[in-house]
Amino acid sequence: MPPVELSWGAATAVGQREDNQDRYLAELPVFAVADGMGGHAGGAAAAQAVVEALGSLTGGGTTTVAAIRSALQRADGEIRTFTGPDRAGAGTTVAGVALVDEGDGPQWAVFHIGDSRVYRWHDGELEPLTTDHSVVQELLDAGYISDASVATHPQRHIITRALGVGPRSEPDVTLRPVVPGERFLACSDGLTGVLDDDRIAELMATDAVPDDHASRLADEAVARGAQDNVTVVDVEVRGSVG
Repeated sequence: MPPVELSWGAATAVGQREDNQDRYLAELPVFAVADGMGGHAGGAAAAQAVVEALGSLTGGGTTTVAAIRSALQRADGEIRTFTGPDRAGAGTTVAGVALVDEGDGPQWAVFHIGDSRVYRWHDGELEPLTTDHSVVQELLDAGYISDASVATHPQRHIITRALGVGPRSEPDVTLRPVVPGERFLACSDGLTGVLDDDRIAELMATDAVPDDHASRLADEAVARGAQDNVTVVDVEVRGSVG
């Protein structure tokens, strides 16, 4: 597999919460964000379980889709064993990208469960790559509500898929070719709850390294009064893949 030259950065902020239940992984070949829920100890532990499971795939240049699915299944099983009043019922979302080798050359696997998101930035355009697993998204898809009402809908925080709680869920996974100059943004809903896609695109368009992009996004979300934790991972393809 030809080498792929990457650079990446990450940032996380508490927002208006008392503690941070988000966790992230930014280590070749996996770049992901997990947004825990179910109370401080439980939510943080659930998100950490996902990051540790995905972290077992790091240390090499690539992984596989099967390995990603297996890691998330292990994390789901571990979270479901949590007991005690501060951890029972905990769960987490996850969203990210991983460099994979499926026998067809370098590819990105884009994966997610819940309402954490992945975006792609290339040639001045921001492209959402994931669709929220949420009640509001289902209402929007069915035509019951409009785009304009999503941000203030009373059920906007209710998700329909998560790891550790509810019916066991498989991640949505799609494969994409690796393109020099493209960038991926994985983020928790603390970011997208206060910054719309247009503003995210404006900040992504600035001439900055991934660490700076991640920090600027998180800082602006906090400045705008983010009620939730905000976590951002930014990864850029810098070198040729051919």
